Amino acid sequence: MTRVTAISGLCGKTPACFLVETGTARFLLDLGEGPSPGQFPDLAQIGPVDAILISHGHADHIGGLHLASNLGNPPIFATAMTRAFAGHPALEKAHLLPLRGEIEICGVRVETGRAGHAAGAVWMRIGGEAGVLYTGDICRESLLYPVDEPLEARVLIADASYGEYDEDIDHAVVGLIDKARQAPLLLPLPPTGRGVEIAVLLHEAGLPVSICGQHRHVATLMATADGQALVDAGRQRIEAMLSAVGRLSELDEPQGVMIAANGAATSGVSAALLERFSDNASVQILLTGHVDSGTPANAAIAAGRAQVMRWNVHPRRRDIAWLHETVRPQTTLYAFCDGHAAEGLKSAFG
Repeated sequence: MTRVTAISGLCGKTPACFLVETGTARFLLDLGEGPSPGQFPDLAQIGPVDAILISHGHADHIGGLHLASNLGNPPIFATAMTRAFAGHPALEKAHLLPLRGEIEICGVRVETGRAGHAAGAVWMRIGGEAGVLYTGDICRESLLYPVDEPLEARVLIADASYGEYDEDIDHAVVGLIDKARQAPLLLPLPPTGRGVEIAVLLHEAGLPVSICGQHRHVATLMATADGQALVDAGRQRIEAMLSAVGRLSELDEPQGVMIAANGAATSGVSAALLERFSDNASVQILLTGHVDSGTPANAAIAAGRAQVMRWNVHPRRRDIAWLHETVRPQTTLYAFCDGHAAEGLKSAFG
């Protein structure tokens, strides 16, 4: 019988890391860092594993890959887009995980589907219907990234980052466009997640947009990648955005919508512009994802110079209900949320 151990990823926003033992092979699902720098899963008692399977290339899912030597330096599997975008040296020679299909790893069938969360993100089923369905991070509301219906499995490891939150993305779309029309707007965003799709959205709304070099690089790769990685007409929408938007640097003066990496404004162009614009009341600063305590972005929020607006990249409560209906699990682990939220979901769905 397949056994699942949560090394990290339960009881709060902690790095993703789950051990799956099928009886014939041992797999680690993701090996992340954060959200605080230097926060890694405790690998001391795991021992060697046969492979590390990566759901997508965000730091909380791959930031701990330099620790693979503690696990016997197993082979790493990731999708082509994750390998291209993540920029992690451990992924440069990773084995290919299909974006939508199946592969045999160490004699175990692993099936994958698109997860809608980011470029190249997948859910995965290990060991068939009697095995485990791991969503990674999953989203059904993306403008660019498609999501495939997950397969049935005995155990579900579900992204529950938003707990019982159930608002759809439409109100955020309206609010973001409205803010962008009022005054210059700085948007620190992750380029391999919502950054490119928000750039497309605001460009299509007729707003003046400039993007940093990281966003332009990722968007260019996306426009030439496997067509299955994007929704219908996604490539054309990205190409149209790229041909129209400006180039943003850390020395630019405030103008229009400024989209810069990284999403937490802890490094890159977004960090430089946040520092420069913090005392400029004419510039709006908007964070759309998790903001860790002790960061300049958190200080800007506390000082009233920055606001937070959730942009859905994780499941709403109704999406978790959809996961239960499609996966039909006997056991569910609610990942990436606190204990109170997990108990609420457990009461609702079992």
